[in-house]
Amino acid sequence: MHPMVRTLACAAFAVALVGTACGGDSAPKETAATQPAAPVTNPVDSATASAIVGTITLQGTPPANPSINMGSDPYCMKQGAAVTPIFVVSDGGLENVFVYVKDGLGTLKFPVPSKAVVLDQKGCSYSPRVFGIQVGQSLDIVNSDETLHNIHALPMANREFNRGQALQGMKYTTTFTAPEVMLPFKCDVHKWMNAWVGVLEHPFYATSGKGGAFALAGLPPGTYTIEAWHEKLGTQTQMVTIGAKESKTITFAFKI
Repeated sequence: MHPMVRTLACAAFAVALVGTACGGDSAPKETAATQPAAPVTNPVDSATASAIVGTITLQGTPPANPSINMGSDPYCMKQGAAVTPIFVVSDGGLENVFVYVKDGLGTLKFPVPSKAVVLDQKGCSYSPRVFGIQVGQSLDIVNSDETLHNIHALPMANREFNRGQALQGMKYTTTFTAPEVMLPFKCDVHKWMNAWVGVLEHPFYATSGKGGAFALAGLPPGTYTIEAWHEKLGTQTQMVTIGAKESKTITFAFKI
């Protein structure tokens, strides 16, 4: 090869190497898949938003809630006599029933709340016992007791975890990546401690409170399947159609 040709070839090769090292044309380009996702805004028009409100009733006499033997932990024994709150009835209504939109929202996407949901370990019990959260929303698990707790999640669709919290004030924050109703928690230290969370891709859920009351507000007009879940009595569903700016009342009647 002529010396001049060899010199030009070497120079071209060197330029190509520099271009690659410095992120030239041969470097991977950023694609749409690597761009940050656009923020989601609420797709519901507030001018036409509607609500489904209602009550959970209990027909029949519920069995007595089982008492808890806390003898395994002196700290827990100091919290006083306790029972497992399976049937909580007030003003004729059943509390701790998870109510949510099971179907009817189609492909609508909803923003994830920035505020975390808190699951507390207090008085050697989980509080709340039944609650909801959105996919991607932070869950702060807190130990308010002066004793060792651990939080053991037993999901089917999400990642299992088991975290010990030995000191009062400890906090563990996590999120869930897939919808799941219901996802159970337990404490391996205190066998009587249980809780359940409904993980959803939308904000239309509630846990029945005093008198068995619940409300699902801010819904777009449409036809929905509403499901009510209780840890011992199972589930019930209803089809509900609501128009613009309408508030419709429904009742779920569980039987013993």
